[in-house]
Amino acid sequence: MKRSYYIAGFCLGLLGVVLGAFAAHGLKPNLSPQAMETFETGVRFQIYHAFLILILANMDSLQNRNARIILYVILTGVFLFSGSIYLLATNSITAPDFSILGPVTPLGGSLLIFCWGFLIFHSIKLKIK
Repeated sequence: MKRSYYIAGFCLGLLGVVLGAFAAHGLKPNLSPQAMETFETGVRFQIYHAFLILILANMDSLQNRNARIILYVILTGVFLFSGSIYLLATNSITAPDFSILGPVTPLGGSLLIFCWGFLIFHSIKLKIK
């Protein structure tokens, strides 16, 4: 089971680094400073949550079912939050208009906040050994 968490965390991290490098070297000349900053926010949050998945892989106190649900919610949240940010930030250089995705970003962020809150609640409930 931990193997899938490691793979998910490492893939998310790898993709975050690739997208960050692509933005810095390929997109920078084509995007406004504000759009670059927005894109970098998506990358930063993606990498933060890659680390969270790696931490999740080592939390023996979580039941497998809860850990799996949190993993899927994190991945969905990152996809919605960072993914919509990437598309919105590059909207000026793409043919389709992605501005319709604006409401998706806070939905993804809410899922990520839920995961952090669940993990805080879970940690508070842990028995001290």
